[in-house]
Amino acid sequence: MRDLFVTTHTPVLRSGQAVRTYGVARALAAHRPLDLLYVRFGADEPDAAFRGIPGIALHEALPSRGVKRALAYARARLEGVPGDFARGISPELAARASALASQQDRGRVIADGPIAAAALRALARRRPVIYNAHNLESAFRGELGGVGDGDTRALERFERGLLARASESWMVSEPDLEGARALCPSAQLRYAPNVVDVAAIAPVRARTEERRALFVANFAYEPNRNGVRFLIEEVLPLVWAELPDARLALVGAGLEQEPSGDARVEALGFVDSLADAYASAACALVPLLQGGGTPLKLIEALAYGLPVIATPRAASGLALTDGENCVIARDAPAFAAALTRVLRDGAPELARRGHELALERYSIAALSALLDPART
Repeated sequence: MRDLFVTTHTPVLRSGQAVRTYGVARALAAHRPLDLLYVRFGADEPDAAFRGIPGIALHEALPSRGVKRALAYARARLEGVPGDFARGISPELAARASALASQQDRGRVIADGPIAAAALRALARRRPVIYNAHNLESAFRGELGGVGDGDTRALERFERGLLARASESWMVSEPDLEGARALCPSAQLRYAPNVVDVAAIAPVRARTEERRALFVANFAYEPNRNGVRFLIEEVLPLVWAELPDARLALVGAGLEQEPSGDARVEALGFVDSLADAYASAACALVPLLQGGGTPLKLIEALAYGLPVIATPRAASGLALTDGENCVIARDAPAFAAALTRVLRDGAPELARRGHELALERYSIAALSALLDPART
């Protein structure tokens, strides 16, 4: 028996979305062979990480262009799919998924994210389709604008339909589970947290002598850009009053311009080795004030063994305890005080317990146990 996992982007590890896709694919393939169907978007070819998953077979659907794609978009909009999601719906992906789902040895069929779930809505009327949610979209998209065309109620209706059609929905956090229950009481839900490959990450030694804090993110994402502004405008001036040599390193794509004229803010952009970036820092920061789900970069920082300072919004979906495995700072003065303390004195026990939590709760092995097809 083979499971089928359907996603709407070429499987490459270039974003948090792709990291969740990878974690779920690895967890599924640990139980039985997996067919991963994708539509070519974002990259021409899958990367080695996905190709190297034991038991996986990759299948590509080439998206249409022109009139056919425009008709698919119009049809999706008429069915209540928000505009930004409707643009990603590929009829070729839906047709290929239907053909693969009909194979005799087919096990579970999983739609990866809201666009895939919307694309497979016709298939879900004929057979069970699981919805792998990356976030509870309606819980935070209204803060950002764009998706849902600014109409939160329309987005809620769309998401309620996804939850109602799915045979089961996999949610990343307890807050998302609670929100999904409130939105669609009849939905069948399962906890499936974001994870990273903790076993493949060698913990680093925090470089307290460097007094460098690290923020790893995709800065094309608005909440991450707002987090940078929070650090530069509100947090760092308070830190520099105590530690003038403190530095902030920004690592990740999407930095189109220098966020600060101060040389102590190092805009490194994309780097070839995240391990080297983590190894050069004394601590990691996750300063999110918006967004949903659970930040994968927070889990990754815990896995690398650095002390982590996060906002309540960033930590809300994770089983973190302030002062035990992470510092949770509620405002700029608290964030600055925590950062100053960690840069000056270090926090090795905090880092050790954070790594233990990542291994226990947010590893691929932990997710694989939760997604065991024998579980009810």
